[in-house]
Amino acid sequence: MLAVSAVSLSSTDPLAGLQIGERPEPEPKDGWSIITMRTSSLNRHDLWSLKGVGLRPDQLPRILGCDGAGIDENGNEVVIHSIVTSPGWSGPDPLDPHRTMLSEGVDGTFAEKVLVPTHHLVPKPAQLSWSTAALCSVTLLTAYRMLFTQAGLRPGDLVLIQGAGGGVNSAATQLAAAAGLRVWVTSRDEDRRLRALDLGAEQVFASGARLPEKVDAVIDNVGAATWSHSINVLRPGGTLVTCGATTGDPAKTELTKIFFRELRIHGSTAGTIGELRDLLAFVQATGIQPVINQKLPLDQARKGFARMAAGDVFGNIVFNH
Repeated sequence: MLAVSAVSLSSTDPLAGLQIGERPEPEPKDGWSIITMRTSSLNRHDLWSLKGVGLRPDQLPRILGCDGAGIDENGNEVVIHSIVTSPGWSGPDPLDPHRTMLSEGVDGTFAEKVLVPTHHLVPKPAQLSWSTAALCSVTLLTAYRMLFTQAGLRPGDLVLIQGAGGGVNSAATQLAAAAGLRVWVTSRDEDRRLRALDLGAEQVFASGARLPEKVDAVIDNVGAATWSHSINVLRPGGTLVTCGATTGDPAKTELTKIFFRELRIHGSTAGTIGELRDLLAFVQATGIQPVINQKLPLDQARKGFARMAAGDVFGNIVFNH
């Protein structure tokens, strides 16, 4: 079957390890289902995997991809929950210390077929397109958990989203606006700021700008470049939620401000299967259309990887299988 795999790892030239070609089909396994993929989407996680983050040389070759939707062996349309928990785990999926994700400990979704634990499949609402369903799997789910579980935001609350244009940040803007939150967005790029307004942002600002008031929560996956700003704009008792650090770890933690103003810092990874069900219902009810920058056939996946590596993407890249 056709698949997109990591065959080597490099922090300086990640695309050198990307291979598109034939791989063996997955073998049946008790408690697991073979899904015939219809769509998947490119996530920054896939690029980090090629750099050797979360993936070791002894795990290669590894089929990449963690977002996706398809059809199970019984003909049911399903959305894949990408966190694979350890046997016997009963708590929230992201808190399992022995969890893995599709494309890490097991093969991922960038293939014609993928093997997934049966209990990690969620019915796809009939009204959702295959592209939207694939994006709910990880990208929208990450934003959903950050906003509503980790930050605990409610209608009328004010949230700042650091950065406009990435898949998670564009999803967070849309989800927050649809839920009745006040949404502010920062970006270095004026065009991206204007596009954030189209997605539902109330106001937009240049990166690092002084804000007219303090915010209830900050969504930050940038890291070093925005960390101090994120801490400084929070109201006393406010919450910073992070799901990544594309510019690296901050050199200055701002601990004095954190303890004196009783700020809360939450890490966040994807979401639970229950949150995925809630997200799908929310997207269906609100009619949210995730931002899709480009759709590509799976055999042209390298084009998508190259664009993401170059920072030339606003929204998401979807692969049709």
